[in-house]
Amino acid sequence: MYKIFIVEDDQALAGAMKKQIESWGHQVRCAVDLQNVMGEFAAYDPHLVLLDIGLPFYNGYHWCEQIRRVSSVPVVFISSASDNMNIVMAMTMGGDDFLPKPVDLNVMMAKLQAVLRRTYDLAGRTPVLEHRGAVLNLADASLTYQGRRVELTKNEFRILQTLMENKGKVVSRDTLMTRLWQMDAYVEENTLTVNVTRLRKKLEDAGLTEFIATRVGAGYIVG
Repeated sequence: MYKIFIVEDDQALAGAMKKQIESWGHQVRCAVDLQNVMGEFAAYDPHLVLLDIGLPFYNGYHWCEQIRRVSSVPVVFISSASDNMNIVMAMTMGGDDFLPKPVDLNVMMAKLQAVLRRTYDLAGRTPVLEHRGAVLNLADASLTYQGRRVELTKNEFRILQTLMENKGKVVSRDTLMTRLWQMDAYVEENTLTVNVTRLRKKLEDAGLTEFIATRVGAGYIVG
């Protein structure tokens, strides 16, 4: 069973595609907030994205570009404008296939099955963590927010990964120090403080203000 993420503003069409894909035994989620597609994408972590080109707020090309910054998950574009220029544009932007409207549900399933088989017979997925629109790529230890890539040091990445894996929960300083320096017999607490301070500065420079909050006497939490 694979997880399919549908980004389509025509609810009737999205519902019909969802029903058809589920009948093949796959799990399906339709995007709800078309201004926060990346947040929903990261939270669902799908195996494949069905992405309409003509969306409100930002078009499908925009969202494909954002997805490609953090993941190699296959993207199948959907569009009523099925001329050669749109097909070429879709493939150039990182799409894996193109589905014209009106959508033939049987053709859709044939294309999806082929893309899934081709992709997951050969390679695995890139895992990501998401919070407040910030996407942490676990494969290359980078953070992306609003299209901007933030490079992290090894320690900054481990701190952020631990906090985002436990979002909504306070993570103690001892837990973070154990995660960072598991084999060391002694580590100065000030070293952790310095790393958190530098990480906060990078996040603030990228527009993520108050992303990491301190709980005095307890530890840190992403908020």
